Amino acid sequence: MDNTFFKKFAPKEPKFFPILNDIAAVIVSASELMIEFATHGNADNAEEYYTQIKTEERRGDTLHNQIFQELNNTFITPFDREDIHHLATQMDDVTDYINSAAKKVFLYNPKEMPEGAVELARLIKAGADTIQQAIRSLGDLKKSRKAIFEHCTELHRIENQADDIYETFLIELFETQKDGVELIKQKEIMQELEKATDTAESVGKTIKTIIVKYT
Repeated sequence: MDNTFFKKFAPKEPKFFPILNDIAAVIVSASELMIEFATHGNADNAEEYYTQIKTEERRGDTLHNQIFQELNNTFITPFDREDIHHLATQMDDVTDYINSAAKKVFLYNPKEMPEGAVELARLIKAGADTIQQAIRSLGDLKKSRKAIFEHCTELHRIENQADDIYETFLIELFETQKDGVELIKQKEIMQELEKATDTAESVGKTIKTIIVKYT
């Protein structure tokens, strides 16, 4: 029997979409906490914020592992197994970078939060919201194709804006920061935040690939 013909008409497991939606919700939650941390963080509450973000990161890891287990146990999937796994991994990586930034703030204890950290944190949240909207639309791919493309374009725009903020930060940092240790601390924190926006854009690219394959 033609496997392609069979797969076209066989029922496909919808259970992946709720898990992907849950991973997206984790990114949103972690990004909200990162905004609070960047805005109100200090030596007294840094551990508390980091612990909360770490909890979300672990929740994301659990969901990512669940995707892997379901892929092993499911015969017919809505998209290629590799695409589902790649998408879930990239989404989980966004949370990982948020967690990494929070960890560096906690461990490094900079004298002040890097200039632009709040702006980057807000862009991460905007990207998280956009990812969540795109993932919600994947369940009805053909109907939502245009909207999903627009979400992916928005992720690219957000990443470009984040690049501009990070570049401006670096210029000002090297011009004004005379303390070499503080310079390294602030640069590494901002670098992790910027990586979160890069990875969010990569999520958009993977979603675009899925759209091209299946519509």
